[in-house]
Amino acid sequence: MHMSQWEIRMSGSRGVPYFYNSVTKTSVWETPEGLTREDVEKLPGAEYLTRPAKVRASHLLVKHSGSRNPSSWREAKITRSKAEAIEILQGYKTQINGSHEKFAQLAKEFSDCSSARKGGDLGAFGPGQMQKPFEDATFALKIGETSDVVETDSGVHLILRTE
Repeated sequence: MHMSQWEIRMSGSRGVPYFYNSVTKTSVWETPEGLTREDVEKLPGAEYLTRPAKVRASHLLVKHSGSRNPSSWREAKITRSKAEAIEILQGYKTQINGSHEKFAQLAKEFSDCSSARKGGDLGAFGPGQMQKPFEDATFALKIGETSDVVETDSGVHLILRTE
């Protein structure tokens, strides 16, 4: 059995990792026979094995004219460019400077998401519940860490992982 035909994927429905064979197009929940622990740790997707089932995060969203829905509770029609949105977000990141209180305050005042009223808190979520770039960035953060600018179809975000 070739190790290279296996990869680890995350089940959207169960929120747990599984093994996928790219040659036979089959999936199994248990470690495939013949693969050692060291082999498994080198497979594409191995990071799913150490990911928590759920994370909790807050975010500060700045929408732009190319956003999927370029309007918010703050503005009926958002016309700023993506570059302007990124520049605004980088200014917020500088102001936040690691402060969770400042993050919540800025999110409450300036986030283009309805989570603004909760200081940007999105609650807990698992794999497959958020857009992929947002999910990947959040799961990659340590608790208490703030992301750099993350782009999704919704706009540009700063993400603070809280749990």
